Amino acid sequence: MSDSSTMPLHVRRVEFDPAPELAAARDEERVKRVTTSHGDPAWLVTRYADVREVLGDSERFKVAPQGVARLPGAPKMTEEQLAKVRAGNLLGVDPPEHTRLRRMLTPEFTIRRMRRLEPRIQSIVDDHLDAMESAGSPADLVSSFALPIPSLVICELLGVPYDDRAGFQARTSRMLDMTVPGEQRLMAQFEQRAYMEELVGRIQADPGEELLGMLVREHGDDLSTDELVGIGGLLLFAGHETTSNMLSLGTLALLRHPEQLELLRKEPDRVDATIEELLRWLSIVHSGTTKITMTEVEVGGITIPAGELVICALPAANRDPALMPDADTFDVRRGAPGHVAFGHGVHHCLGAPLARMELRIAFPALFQRFPGLRVSGDPRFRSFSIVYGMAAMDVAW
Repeated sequence: MSDSSTMPLHVRRVEFDPAPELAAARDEERVKRVTTSHGDPAWLVTRYADVREVLGDSERFKVAPQGVARLPGAPKMTEEQLAKVRAGNLLGVDPPEHTRLRRMLTPEFTIRRMRRLEPRIQSIVDDHLDAMESAGSPADLVSSFALPIPSLVICELLGVPYDDRAGFQARTSRMLDMTVPGEQRLMAQFEQRAYMEELVGRIQADPGEELLGMLVREHGDDLSTDELVGIGGLLLFAGHETTSNMLSLGTLALLRHPEQLELLRKEPDRVDATIEELLRWLSIVHSGTTKITMTEVEVGGITIPAGELVICALPAANRDPALMPDADTFDVRRGAPGHVAFGHGVHHCLGAPLARMELRIAFPALFQRFPGLRVSGDPRFRSFSIVYGMAAMDVAW
């Protein structure tokens, strides 16, 4: 395992917690000068109010042009490559372009539309619990439960053949792993894009009921092929990586806090409050999109010139004592109002209703099926990854 001090400050963790030096940056400095994983100087914003201010202002803080497409250690892309990679990537564009794309996608992610998926998600969860039970104890919760469930849900939603999941999971894992050399990660990004181009071509020829098929039918004249590829790639990547790590890390958090788990068992209506607190307390996405200042700005009492990179540390903001008392304590009774685990502002996570639904179905089902669930051996945290989570976690029952 690499030394955590070589990691950018905003991604450093100690199991569930932001590293002490990140918490200290929030409590003592508020806005700190740092170096990004690309080696560029940047300003790290750590407090809740400041993070909301930056993420909520897409006029003064725009998405940094290389921020989305360039992976740490990878060579810079040409303008042509950048334009291709950014097309359709909601995280890579600002209004008005972002507004146009999001307006087409939002109807597919309403709570009402997500409710239609509820029976299918329940059945996917039950199938995986059945398989775990029949294979017997112990099991790796990541590979048998946490990873396949969100993968299958997003595959069905987008129209990705489930048989292709092993390939895209391997590529995504390489793209996210900060220990993999930059050139290899860039290659994985291009391979993933080639896969999505082929899929979009098939769906354009014969659009079905899947989300990409709906976009082709209803917005085919307004969306370029590159944009459809970008939308599909982003949703596939975001839809399985984040929820899967919430499921494994969240299970570990509940098992390590038995009094909180007991409260959830006794009062199942607490499931929504529990999920919000898990989202806040774990904050598996280290930062929002990297921003660039369009003008001289003042954040947290610090003047930042125009043209500077700004990174928002979501785990530090969600543990800010100004957000709530005793913010470092995991407490399912409070429901974590106002956390920024899904970001804030125009780039607030589009798939938040889907993620919440998957978590509210999967957690109770898991603990109901295996009342004696316990950790077996040492869980492996995925420390050097863009999305924090578990590499493996053996459980027994």
